[in-house]
Amino acid sequence: MANSKRDLFLKRRLRVRNKLRKVNAGRVRLSVHRSNKNISVQLIDDVRGVTLASASSMEKDLGVVGKGNVEAAQKVGALLAERAKAAGVDEAYFDRGGFLYHGRVKALADAAREAGLKI
Repeated sequence: MANSKRDLFLKRRLRVRNKLRKVNAGRVRLSVHRSNKNISVQLIDDVRGVTLASASSMEKDLGVVGKGNVEAAQKVGALLAERAKAAGVDEAYFDRGGFLYHGRVKALADAAREAGLKI
């Protein structure tokens, strides 16, 4: 019996996260969630269990609500980098979860890097 798409996604998410935790102990995690219409991202300190900064395409300030495209992801990445600097974070590790590093996820990461966040 073949695995469902959801099962494969969950296996991929655990595999990615466990590999990253081994290598990046003590660093802040940049976690991405992508849906069909929106994209959101958080900077999480796993040691203390708190979210330091977050950004989403659902914020009305960006003007991209409901637009699930690469331009929206770039704006969210740049906004997160600004908020990270304000929170005193200059480097994090990129946790893409079960999402492939392609399209909107890649655009978000590239925009955050260009805005000064080291990931």
